[in-house]
Amino acid sequence: MEQFSSLQEELMPYFVEYGLELIGAIAILIVGLVAAKWLGQRIERYMDKSERFDPTITPLFVKATKILIIAVTILAVLNKFGVETASLIAVLGTIGLAIGLALQGTLSNIASGIMLFMLRPFNVGDAVDIGSTSGVVDEIGLFVTEMHTFDNIAITMPNSKVWGTEIRNYSRNDKRRVDMEFGIAYDDDMDKAMNIVNEVLAADDRVLDEPEPLVAVSNLGDSAVGIRVRPWTETPNAWPLRYALTKRIKERFDEEDISFPFPQRDVHLFQDNG
Repeated sequence: MEQFSSLQEELMPYFVEYGLELIGAIAILIVGLVAAKWLGQRIERYMDKSERFDPTITPLFVKATKILIIAVTILAVLNKFGVETASLIAVLGTIGLAIGLALQGTLSNIASGIMLFMLRPFNVGDAVDIGSTSGVVDEIGLFVTEMHTFDNIAITMPNSKVWGTEIRNYSRNDKRRVDMEFGIAYDDDMDKAMNIVNEVLAADDRVLDEPEPLVAVSNLGDSAVGIRVRPWTETPNAWPLRYALTKRIKERFDEEDISFPFPQRDVHLFQDNG
């Protein structure tokens, strides 16, 4: 019993000293994690409400803030236990270099992500073609770009693949040209058909006066005369206008007896008298 009391007296200062250090370290860790979450939420709400910030950079800025606070918190916890943070940072730098050499593909994604943020070929919400993939951009991160197709299938693409291929942005310009082609029979009146198309275009308020719409004979095909129709409209109206004009032109052609010929071939038979 006396030995236990003596041992307790010897260890008690250590328990008091390191116990307080442990409690302090846990408190710092909890405060740091809570602060990272709270500050991240505040920054996200502020950037979403402010018109000065583009929604594209909000997720990246929030994540970077959280990572920075958590990193500082971990260094503070280690320092609480007497760990030399300067030496630790040097060791981590060496380890980071080795990891970087081993993960060149990941670093390529980061570099590509930075280029996407700097040059901004597209923003969140833009409709784009990235290589052979079409869809709407949901988020641009340091490593990957997230988007969904027009039929709402989620896609995650490495930034290096995004940056290294052709990008078509359907949302960037305010105006779009709607290209359509109609075929009429050789027996039909071409001028009459083009006048009908011009009337349909003039009746739709979504068709812009400038640039002026194009209605012209484009080609003489095997079984039809091609009528090319190219009106301009505001970008959000491009697809609705295409569908509406296609329907209305078909209706007007039917009313005016302008036909849409089926593909046909003339077959000549020669009789062998031998």
